[in-house]
Amino acid sequence: MNAIYTCPMHPEIRQIGPGSCPKCGMALEPLIAGDEDDTEYREMKKRFVWAAVFSVPLMFIAMANLLRSTGVQGYVELLLALPVCLWAALPFYQRAIDSIRMKSLNMFTLIGLGVSVAFGYSLIAVLFPSIFPDSFRSADGHVAVYFEAAAVIVTLILLGQVLELRARSQTGAAIKKLLGLVPATARLVAEDGRESDVPLESVKAGDKLRVRPGEKIPVDGIVLEGQSSIDESMITGEPIPVEKAVGDKIVGATVNQTGSFVMRAEKVGAATLLSQIIHMVAEAQRSKAPIQKMADIVASYFVPAVILISILTFIIWAMFGPEPRFAYAIINAVAVLIIACPCALGLATPISIMVSTGRGAHMGVLFKNAESVELMRKVTTLVIDKTGTLTEGKPKLMSVVAISKLSEQEIIYFAASIEKASEHPLAAAIVEGAVDRDIKLGDVEDFKSLTGKGVQGQIDGKQVAFGNKAMMVQVGVDIAEHASGSGMFVAVDSKLVGLIGVADPIKASAKMAIKALHQENIKIVMLTGDSKITAQAVASELEIDEVIAEVLPDQKGEAVARLQKAGEVIAMAGDGINDAPALAKADVGIAMGTGTDIAIESAGVTLVKGDLNGIVKARKLSRATMANIKQNLFFAFVYNSLGVPVAAGVLYPFFGFLLSPMLAAAAMSLSSVSVISNALRLRKSSLA
Repeated sequence: MNAIYTCPMHPEIRQIGPGSCPKCGMALEPLIAGDEDDTEYREMKKRFVWAAVFSVPLMFIAMANLLRSTGVQGYVELLLALPVCLWAALPFYQRAIDSIRMKSLNMFTLIGLGVSVAFGYSLIAVLFPSIFPDSFRSADGHVAVYFEAAAVIVTLILLGQVLELRARSQTGAAIKKLLGLVPATARLVAEDGRESDVPLESVKAGDKLRVRPGEKIPVDGIVLEGQSSIDESMITGEPIPVEKAVGDKIVGATVNQTGSFVMRAEKVGAATLLSQIIHMVAEAQRSKAPIQKMADIVASYFVPAVILISILTFIIWAMFGPEPRFAYAIINAVAVLIIACPCALGLATPISIMVSTGRGAHMGVLFKNAESVELMRKVTTLVIDKTGTLTEGKPKLMSVVAISKLSEQEIIYFAASIEKASEHPLAAAIVEGAVDRDIKLGDVEDFKSLTGKGVQGQIDGKQVAFGNKAMMVQVGVDIAEHASGSGMFVAVDSKLVGLIGVADPIKASAKMAIKALHQENIKIVMLTGDSKITAQAVASELEIDEVIAEVLPDQKGEAVARLQKAGEVIAMAGDGINDAPALAKADVGIAMGTGTDIAIESAGVTLVKGDLNGIVKARKLSRATMANIKQNLFFAFVYNSLGVPVAAGVLYPFFGFLLSPMLAAAAMSLSSVSVISNALRLRKSSLA
């Protein structure tokens, strides 16, 4: 196993293969979900089973006091405790030693001390009972031993480790599910048309692949032949299948539903969208949220404080406790060490982050780091680029106005026929509009392109001109009655026959997303390099609060900075290279997954589908995650605040109650499992 493992609490710790963190003693986790090695789990489970086999009869003998009258009970308990306290507890001792060597005291420092004191004291009491003074002896003269306490502590902590390792393996469930979708083979179409199944690893960019109904798409690519509907819910979180035809992009690991088609592989291996998602989620899970800094600071002082409290507990009980004073002192000092495990405190934040980023990936929302998860809920203003974010980013033929006797079909015919020879960005939109309307285009003669004005030429023996007002003036076409109209002019034989409107359509989901964001009390600001008139038209339709138009790429970052100086927490959503500076400057950058790589790299959040509704999902997930983290931290703080004094014996003078080390061990193990279980609720929590 060559997978690299790291610690969720200390992401700087990395090693090849599973193991434990030298700083906190926690089991390491793989950098990439799916690379798990269950060696640690199986080892802990084996030690737990054997520990239980010896601890159960040991506890029964000690509590029933079956052999006290024969004088051999201490030796029987010693024999039963030896394999538990020496072999089964060995990983705890090793981690305790590592913590001292690394000068990073942790939960295993406390466990190692507690078990060692209880077992060591009992061992001496059995082998050399005569050295103990009366203050260690009970009324019948015996020196109490605590083999059963030491053994049961080890057994319960091992049980807690087993439950914790199994629960933590579920934190990457969303990513594991995605990994399981990758097919093992692909159907390669050779140059001569023959088809054969090949291992997925052998597929190269440029290969032609056949995808049949019901099969998983092997890699990212483009449809070359055929059409189908694709279930992309594993990537985008949207359940409705998406229709795909020739020229459309398709994503690896999604499921082909109805038709058979041939695709060209474009991105394979680590370059596929699925691999990038897994990488981004893994990076986010390893990062630390700002709120965790508080927990880290508390934890760094916590263990030394507990050791000090344990020493004070021993001293107070040894001086003022009932007889046998020293026996009470030892057992209560051990209880303090065992119950005060800072594990729950350390797990509170990273476990919730791991679960939430995994769920986000399943919803089509990728968090680049834990800081973005925390900040998203604090956003007060969303700055949005127009083209490609609010709009499709691809101009379309939107309107046709007939002025002469020619029909709309004929006007489009002349405009699209002459534009098919043009390289202007709007030309493709007009030609595509004609194709969508099944209009067959004519041939063009004497084609001329006038920069900044339009194009002209002969079609079917008629002189055709298409362009703006300047173009019409140059070719001598009278447009006086329609000079105030919007769109481009079409003239045939020096007569105006119609106007054509081309625009970048607003995304179907934009209006609903803006409304939902307003309900979240978020101010919406459009930031675009487009003209004020065009930007204002889009803003009016979507009810956007403020428009900043005609800005250059470097000015976008300055605009974001101005809003931040006004006290706003800014999220910036964009998709292009020109948005990258503003995405990096914002408190939270949000990139459209359909945009450029540099925009995605600059952002803290990526919306796989490029749908603004993903921002609403990201905000709700952020809110749910932070609530979950606060619940975990509250539980951990309250647990330790109450547990340590109770273990120290503060209730004894009032109620005669003492917390046995065995109960302390059970409570300590359950605290970590409780935190993990609470974090796992994020997988199914409502994001309404």
